[in-house]
Amino acid sequence: MLAGLADIAGIAPPDDYRTALRVFNHAAIVDRIFVANVQRTAHAFSTTGAPEPPPPETLAEAVRETDRWYIDYIARLSPRELEESIEFTFTDGAPGRMSREEMLAHVATHAGYHRGEVGRIMTRLTGSSPPDTFTGYLHQAEPARRARNA
Repeated sequence: MLAGLADIAGIAPPDDYRTALRVFNHAAIVDRIFVANVQRTAHAFSTTGAPEPPPPETLAEAVRETDRWYIDYIARLSPRELEESIEFTFTDGAPGRMSREEMLAHVATHAGYHRGEVGRIMTRLTGSSPPDTFTGYLHQAEPARRARNA
């Protein structure tokens, strides 16, 4: 999706393009905030957005790094640790309490929601939806999945 945004950088209306990047960046920031929350550590964010989003390439690298962290983290969690309830503070100062399992579900659904929002913007700008689906990813990563078994 970010590669698709980079492709339309020079041709998209600047306000729409900036909105799409800001929405995607918001999701990435929330992902980082919850990296801290699931570990019971502080984070450096005072808000879930930024006035100016980073360029798509920078944002893509940050997303890849965060995704790798979550994959490694989840692989070593026990069922008991997933169920553990953790208190934290939202960026607006309000207290929160969720299990790790709930936080991880939030990260996945929150990011998916905002990717859909960016996808709608891109569809409006380009006339077609971005190739940003799980099935598309699987078939790109493993082309043999497109082959039929004889």
